[in-house]
Order: sequence, then C-alpha cells, then structure tokens
Amino acid sequence: MTLSQLLDAMRQDPFSVRIPLTWGQGRAGFGGLAAALVYEAMRAKVPEDRPVRSLAITFVGPMAVDTPTRFEAEVLREGKAVSQVLGRATQDGQVVTLVQGSFGASRDSAVSVEALEAPDLLPVDECQELPYMPGGPEFTRHLAMRWALGGLPFSGDRSREMGGWVRLRGEVEREPVNEAHLLALVDAWPPAVLPHLTRFAPGSSLTWTIEFVQPVPALDTHDWCRYRAVIEHARDGYGHCAAALWTPAGELVALSRQTVTVFG
Repeated sequence: MTLSQLLDAMRQDPFSVRIPLTWGQGRAGFGGLAAALVYEAMRAKVPEDRPVRSLAITFVGPMAVDTPTRFEAEVLREGKAVSQVLGRATQDGQVVTLVQGSFGASRDSAVSVEALEAPDLLPVDECQELPYMPGGPEFTRHLAMRWALGGLPFSGDRSREMGGWVRLRGEVEREPVNEAHLLALVDAWPPAVLPHLTRFAPGSSLTWTIEFVQPVPALDTHDWCRYRAVIEHARDGYGHCAAALWTPAGELVALSRQTVTVFG
C-alpha cells in the first residue's frame, strides 16, 4: 500500500488499521507513518481554516506491523484562533504513539522575518542514493533519499551535518503534498548520529517536534525536497538533532527537532 492508500484507509476506518510489513522499520512500523496517521485523525477534528502549526510526537512503544491499530483524537481546547488537540495510536489497549498538536488560524501581525537560506546541494542526479535493500528498513521501498551532506549510516563520517534530497519512491500518483506526506519525508532520514558509527547499531527517535510553514509551499509527490539535519549534542546513547525541509527551489517547509537513541 502507498502512503496515500494508508491515509485513505485511516480516514475510512480509524479504529482498525493494519500497517503492512512493507512499512516496517526493524521490529516496528515506520515512525513517520505512525505520526502521519495520527495527524490525519487529529486534522479531522479541527476546522479547515486552522492549519497545523506544530506537533509534539512521542514514540511510547514500537508500533507492531500487521496488527490492528486504533487511531483517535480529542480536542483539548478550542480558543479564538488556536485549537489544541491530542492524538494517539493504540494496539491491544496500549498507547504506542502520542501526538499533541497546535492548529492555528492566521492573524495580522507587524512581524515578518524571512527564513534562513536553504543548503546549497549538488544536483539530485549527482548524489548517491540510499537503495532499498531486502533485510534493511522495509519502509525505504516507499521513500527515496539522495545523500549530499555528511556520510551514510555506519560509514564512520564524523560530520555534524547529514542530508540531501528526499521524495516518495516508485510509481506514486502525482498529487499535492500535505502535512501527512511531510511527516513521512522528514522522518525518512536515519538519525544524524548513525554516520558516526563504523558498524551497525540500532537507533531510533524517542521524541520529535515539528513545525510547519503555513500555508505549505506548493509541492507534489514527485518533487525532490531538500533536507538537512545538524547534530547539536550527543552523549550517553542520546543525540539531539535539529533539521529542516525545503522545496526544490529552497522555500522553507518545516522545522524539526528530535531526541534520538543510539545503541552503539
């Protein structure tokens, strides 16, 4: 199933969604997909004129693949301009993903500050692609990444930066990108600390916050987006990384921050 098909399945029956094996990541489902599906449940609770501004995501436990998953959301508070919403994914009565979101309408303001410039990357065709490999993260069959900054995971590259180009992989329908797609694109990248290792060790996101530029710049599912992550600090098995996503032309789309765990 494609990302769009899974989002449709969640909208049709949010109380019994099965994540296919092809969207796996080690012993769990892909975190970006889990966040995207919870977000869609939250989006349905909020008026259309209040786009999502930020999400705070906690991966409470691994989301098992091929297991019935329940997605639900509740509005905690609805003010004059901002709605605060809590979303969750549960399996067998246990919370596996928890998301708190802020949705806010636009308002007049004298403050206007342009985003920092996007990174200057080599053209997509000149960058090394992380191929889908059976036995590796299954979800990479759905998401393509081309490296332009830093090293590949477990390469021993000690750079603070990692990134390049990212888009959906395969023969996907050309359609506008929304915030659910963006969650998958941003989380597709491995933790930025993994290139520092010289041999395989598991790593995963513990907590994740992401903020969206609204309105979302025009993008479709065939576009390559620019991505850059920066390691701000890492020690004792935890890394703290800041990242951003831009359109191909360099318009800022989203700002991301993760606390990641690494077992090596």
